[in-house]
Amino acid sequence: MNVELTRFRVKPGMSEKVDEWLAFLNGHMEDVLVTLEGENMHVETIFREVLDGEEYLYWYSIQGGGGQAVEESDHWIDKKHLEYWDACIDPDFRPVDLKTEVVMIPEKVRRAMD
Repeated sequence: MNVELTRFRVKPGMSEKVDEWLAFLNGHMEDVLVTLEGENMHVETIFREVLDGEEYLYWYSIQGGGGQAVEESDHWIDKKHLEYWDACIDPDFRPVDLKTEVVMIPEKVRRAMD
Protein backbone atom coordinates (compact mmCIF):
# COMPACT_ATOMS: atom_id res chain seq x y z
CA MET A 1 0.00 0.00 0.00
CA ASN A 2 1.30 3.42 -0.97
CA VAL A 3 0.17 6.51 0.99
CA GLU A 4 1.13 9.84 -0.59
CA LEU A 5 0.56 13.56 -0.31
CA THR A 6 2.02 15.60 -3.15
CA ARG A 7 1.89 19.35 -3.85
CA PHE A 8 1.63 20.71 -7.41
CA ARG A 9 1.67 24.37 -8.39
CA VAL A 10 -1.10 25.78 -10.54
CA LYS A 11 -0.07 27.85 -13.55
CA PRO A 12 -0.63 31.59 -13.03
CA GLY A 13 -4.06 32.76 -14.18
CA MET A 14 -5.58 29.28 -14.20
CA SER A 15 -7.73 29.46 -11.04
CA GLU A 16 -10.99 29.57 -13.01
CA LYS A 17 -9.87 26.58 -15.06
CA VAL A 18 -9.08 24.74 -11.81
CA ASP A 19 -12.61 25.62 -10.60
CA GLU A 20 -13.94 24.05 -13.80
CA TRP A 21 -11.71 20.98 -13.39
CA LEU A 22 -12.74 20.29 -9.83
CA ALA A 23 -16.41 20.87 -10.68
CA PHE A 24 -16.00 18.43 -13.58
CA LEU A 25 -14.59 15.74 -11.27
CA ASN A 26 -17.30 16.31 -8.66
CA GLY A 27 -19.99 16.34 -11.33
CA HIS A 28 -18.85 13.04 -12.85
CA MET A 29 -18.02 11.20 -9.65
CA GLU A 30 -19.68 7.94 -10.73
CA ASP A 31 -17.31 7.68 -13.71
CA VAL A 32 -14.35 8.91 -11.66
CA LEU A 33 -14.89 6.12 -9.14
CA VAL A 34 -14.96 3.52 -11.92
CA THR A 35 -11.48 4.61 -13.06
CA LEU A 36 -10.10 4.35 -9.52
CA GLU A 37 -10.82 0.62 -9.57
CA GLY A 38 -8.39 0.06 -12.46
CA GLU A 39 -5.73 2.11 -10.67
CA ASN A 40 -6.21 0.09 -7.47
CA MET A 41 -6.73 3.51 -5.87
CA HIS A 42 -8.49 3.18 -2.53
CA VAL A 43 -8.62 6.88 -1.64
CA GLU A 44 -7.83 9.95 -3.71
CA THR A 45 -8.48 13.44 -2.43
CA ILE A 46 -7.56 16.82 -3.92
CA PHE A 47 -6.89 19.79 -1.66
CA ARG A 48 -6.41 23.39 -2.74
CA GLU A 49 -4.36 26.18 -1.18
CA VAL A 50 -3.11 29.67 -1.95
CA LEU A 51 0.21 30.33 -0.24
CA ASP A 52 2.20 33.55 -0.67
CA GLY A 53 0.15 34.41 -3.76
CA GLU A 54 0.77 31.04 -5.45
CA GLU A 55 -1.98 28.47 -5.90
CA TYR A 56 -1.35 24.79 -5.22
CA LEU A 57 -3.24 21.55 -5.52
CA TYR A 58 -2.41 18.67 -3.23
CA TRP A 59 -3.14 15.04 -4.04
CA TYR A 60 -3.61 12.68 -1.11
CA SER A 61 -3.90 9.04 -2.06
CA ILE A 62 -3.88 5.53 -0.73
CA GLN A 63 -3.14 3.06 -3.50
CA GLY A 64 -2.59 -0.66 -3.61
CA GLY A 65 0.00 -2.29 -5.81
CA GLY A 66 -0.42 -3.34 -9.40
CA GLY A 67 -2.81 -0.61 -10.50
CA GLN A 68 -2.88 0.99 -13.91
CA ALA A 69 -1.38 4.48 -14.23
CA VAL A 70 -3.91 7.17 -15.15
CA GLU A 71 -1.80 7.98 -18.22
CA GLU A 72 -2.39 4.42 -19.51
CA SER A 73 -6.16 4.59 -19.19
CA ASP A 74 -8.46 4.69 -22.22
CA HIS A 75 -11.44 5.89 -20.15
CA TRP A 76 -12.86 9.21 -21.34
CA ILE A 77 -12.90 10.65 -17.81
CA ASP A 78 -9.15 10.06 -17.42
CA LYS A 79 -8.42 11.61 -20.81
CA LYS A 80 -10.39 14.74 -19.81
CA HIS A 81 -8.71 14.78 -16.38
CA LEU A 82 -5.28 14.76 -18.06
CA GLU A 83 -6.35 17.59 -20.39
CA TYR A 84 -7.17 19.68 -17.33
CA TRP A 85 -3.89 18.61 -15.74
CA ASP A 86 -1.89 19.80 -18.75
CA ALA A 87 -3.79 23.09 -18.83
CA CYS A 88 -3.54 23.84 -15.10
CA ILE A 89 -0.45 22.24 -13.51
CA ASP A 90 2.84 24.11 -13.83
CA PRO A 91 5.40 21.76 -15.40
CA ASP A 92 8.27 24.03 -14.29
CA PHE A 93 7.50 23.41 -10.60
CA ARG A 94 8.97 20.23 -9.21
CA PRO A 95 6.17 18.43 -7.31
CA VAL A 96 6.76 18.16 -3.58
CA ASP A 97 6.13 14.78 -1.96
CA LEU A 98 5.45 15.36 1.70
CA LYS A 99 7.10 12.81 3.96
CA THR A 100 4.80 10.16 5.38
CA GLU A 101 5.47 9.85 9.09
CA VAL A 102 2.50 7.92 10.49
CA VAL A 103 -0.22 5.94 8.74
CA MET A 104 -3.24 5.25 10.94
CA ILE A 105 -5.54 2.80 9.21
CA PRO A 106 -7.34 0.21 11.32
CA GLU A 107 -6.48 -3.36 10.42
CA LYS A 108 -10.04 -4.20 9.29
CA VAL A 109 -9.87 -1.30 6.81
CA ARG A 110 -6.41 -2.36 5.62
CA ARG A 111 -7.71 -5.88 4.97
CA ALA A 112 -10.57 -4.44 2.95
CA MET A 113 -8.00 -2.57 0.81
CA ASP A 114 -6.09 -5.73 -0.09
